[in-house]
Amino acid sequence: MSTQHASLSPERWARFPLAQQLLMIANEMNRASKLLGPEDRDRLRGAHERVLALTDLTVEVNDRRALRRELLRWRGLVAELYLAPRVDPAAHGAAFRALLQLHPETWKQLPHVTGAALF
Repeated sequence: MSTQHASLSPERWARFPLAQQLLMIANEMNRASKLLGPEDRDRLRGAHERVLALTDLTVEVNDRRALRRELLRWRGLVAELYLAPRVDPAAHGAAFRALLQLHPETWKQLPHVTGAALF
């Protein structure tokens, strides 16, 4: 796990409600959104590493099979972004929006990410 989140044990992470866990992952995705230029490639990889680490923690501490399945599917999207030879801003945005759609509380953040109204 990155040094920034090294102190987050599964026990500590489990104390956060799911919505907050997802919002913390979304916060890292938002940081990554600001690093999509070619000169920021290393910093973007670091942001994606943090996203993957927090997603792994969320999968580990949640026992709902359907949620874990969706999180692992979503994690695959981020892993593809991490491994991609070139930055794809559209793919990053799509992954970010997909994350926010996993919970009613995080869904409320979509207009702030997309600039569009929810309805």
